[in-house]
Amino acid sequence: METKNEVQNPPQIKPKPSIPWRTRITLSLVSAVTDASRRQNGTVNRRLLKIFNITVPPNGNPVNGVKSSDVTLDPARNLWFRVFIPTGDEARNSASLPIIVFFHGGGFVYLSADTKEYDAVCRRFARKVPAVVVSVNYRLAPEHRYPAQYDDGFDVLRFLDDEKNDGILPENADVSHCFLAGDSAGGNLAHHVAKRASESSFRRLKVGGVVAIQPFFGGEERTEAEEKLQKFDHLISVARTDWMWKSFLPGEDRDHQVINVSGPRAADISKLDFPPTIVLVAAFDPLKDWQKKYYNWLKTSGKEAYLVQYPNVAHAFYIFPEVPESKQLIQDVKDFIRTHC
Repeated sequence: METKNEVQNPPQIKPKPSIPWRTRITLSLVSAVTDASRRQNGTVNRRLLKIFNITVPPNGNPVNGVKSSDVTLDPARNLWFRVFIPTGDEARNSASLPIIVFFHGGGFVYLSADTKEYDAVCRRFARKVPAVVVSVNYRLAPEHRYPAQYDDGFDVLRFLDDEKNDGILPENADVSHCFLAGDSAGGNLAHHVAKRASESSFRRLKVGGVVAIQPFFGGEERTEAEEKLQKFDHLISVARTDWMWKSFLPGEDRDHQVINVSGPRAADISKLDFPPTIVLVAAFDPLKDWQKKYYNWLKTSGKEAYLVQYPNVAHAFYIFPEVPESKQLIQDVKDFIRTHC
């Protein structure tokens, strides 16, 4: 797969992001609601969030070539996932379909696997790749702090690896071609669950790659992008991300290795069989410097990594199909998965 980086494919960046007005309104509303939900005592007003977090049920009937169902792993911790199965001719006639284990974003605090926008984007991945998508509903902070989210993600891999759970996925779903994907906090999760998987043994499951879509990393340092780009981004600000990290990992500074994954206390992955990773970055994302540090750290650690940049968009752009670059991102993910199957 061709690496698209600053040297080989210099992005032509406009003075400000190109975001349709309807998307701007949506992002502004999301930003206002999440800010209003944060209480001074560090808790979250879930009742308020429930009003604005529009969720959708699974649908066993194909909709735009994809059907879905929910599978519960552990009701005590509300751990479940939504399965998206493509039903088009290409998927039905394929002897082997890759599996995408997907982790939604939301700063470890917000949203869910049945949030309308994430249901829709997982349908697009399932249809376009095509692949069987397993979208994980992991526990949220501050009610459930680190490492609950990583434990949930890893337990889903163990579940998929267990032969007694055969029949939940279609017969042509291939657990030996499993890709961990996620955006924002979900991208952070995908990395850390992949690291844990590379330190573990499975009977059948093989992690073939990591798809880190604008992953949520940070550190004690304030980067140039954090300082200069937050005025362009409706979702990401230093104040919001600092609050999310404290909710997720209280009592620790931001150079903890799960936050500053490539920082001074970074784990040594050089001897691990860590899977190929694609890092997808937006030019107006205040987190982009951390994402590029992550990419460079993977390369320095001797791992196969790809950096793809989108010049005129901000954080979470790909969720909105009306943004032209969202189609390109889906295509880039498709190319990466097909290359590494």
